[in-house]
Amino acid sequence: QVQLVESGGGLVQAGGSLRLSCAASGNTFSRNAVGWFRQAPGKERAFVAAIGWSGANTYYADSVKGRFTISRDNAKNTVYLQMNNLKPEDTAVYFCAARANIVVRTTTDEYAYWGQGTQVTVSS
Repeated sequence: QVQLVESGGGLVQAGGSLRLSCAASGNTFSRNAVGWFRQAPGKERAFVAAIGWSGANTYYADSVKGRFTISRDNAKNTVYLQMNNLKPEDTAVYFCAARANIVVRTTTDEYAYWGQGTQVTVSS
């Protein structure tokens, strides 16, 4: 079992930055692929970014490419999402999720472990 806790959300003006953190406890997740997803009101949960176990492979939704960066520090059991040049359409609850293996995927049903989410609100 892996327990995930997100932090770092908040209210920011358009063009600003936030860094989300996802801290894992329980079994180490250094061998797990990890992803970030987001869910806006009235919308389905959507893929944002994912990272392989070593950090060498990263994947992004087209809507965040060039603005968001996913990274991980396995020594700290933490994955980060650096979000720059935020836009109002980035407003959502952001979830961290871990797979049960090292293979990166971009769909919600491929992830076994989920955090409780952190709210990101971008004002115009």
